[in-house]
Amino acid sequence: MRIVVALGGNALLRRGEPMTAGNQRANIVRAASVLAELVGEGHSIVITHGNGPQVGLLALQAAATSDGGTFPLDVLGAESAGMIGYVIEQELGNLLRQRLFATLLTQVKVDPHDPAFAHPTKPIGPVYDEATARRLATERGWQIAPDGDKWRRVVPSPKPLAILEASVISFLVERDVIVICTGGGGVPVVARDDGSLYGVEAVIDKDLASSLLGRQLKADMLLMLTDVDAVYVDFGTTAAHALRRVTPREMSGRNFPAGSMGPKVSAAIEFVEATGRPAAIGKLDDAVEIVRGNRGTWLEAGASL
Repeated sequence: MRIVVALGGNALLRRGEPMTAGNQRANIVRAASVLAELVGEGHSIVITHGNGPQVGLLALQAAATSDGGTFPLDVLGAESAGMIGYVIEQELGNLLRQRLFATLLTQVKVDPHDPAFAHPTKPIGPVYDEATARRLATERGWQIAPDGDKWRRVVPSPKPLAILEASVISFLVERDVIVICTGGGGVPVVARDDGSLYGVEAVIDKDLASSLLGRQLKADMLLMLTDVDAVYVDFGTTAAHALRRVTPREMSGRNFPAGSMGPKVSAAIEFVEATGRPAAIGKLDDAVEIVRGNRGTWLEAGASL
């Protein structure tokens, strides 16, 4: 199968873990071993990845410079995509030495009038306790929101409309190249009246962009890997239970957090409804078993709970 595999930012840098290069590489080594297993099963994979922790750290580093030369989020997003893609390509290449790889910076078109620009929901950067988060929000003009039992900075996350490099990605995939692309949801750009492009201050949700990429590439499956084993109803309560096989219609009536599982569910619904092919959500370590249908949450036409 041709599978778009979306690696969550928290699968690459575990929640609460110090954001060091060593920790990130160690987690990517783990992810690479899982991806290599999928290739070993005979699947053609296109890899996307999150960048929430990393782009937030880059923004903090840029803000700390004495010359005030802060880069906008689209540029920092491109920087983080290059950084993460490089390590993924290197570590996966160490395991699959006979394969060809390409890490591709990806522009993603968005609507400049998207309401998301007025209602930021995408968490980036490190987590803080509430008091620290509120202090930083006041000092730096951030908008913040809860993230589990912690708080994080949130930024606009407009809906992706088109993967502008999709034809290049398709060209490479058809030639058996393993492509790493759409990092951090891609670099958000809008078109001027004359068709020229410019970047905007936002971070696109990686799962929604991956769903769009999967549709544009005519992928057989969308696989979203994170740090939880499935989609749960009533998560965090004693009534919590995992969903295993569901239809888009069954999932559409449920509410999931906008900053975490919500975009994954929306991405899965969009992919299944547009293609009639399955989407799955689950834990990184379970990837092979998820694709086999034994783990995670599957969304597909005609499924049942």
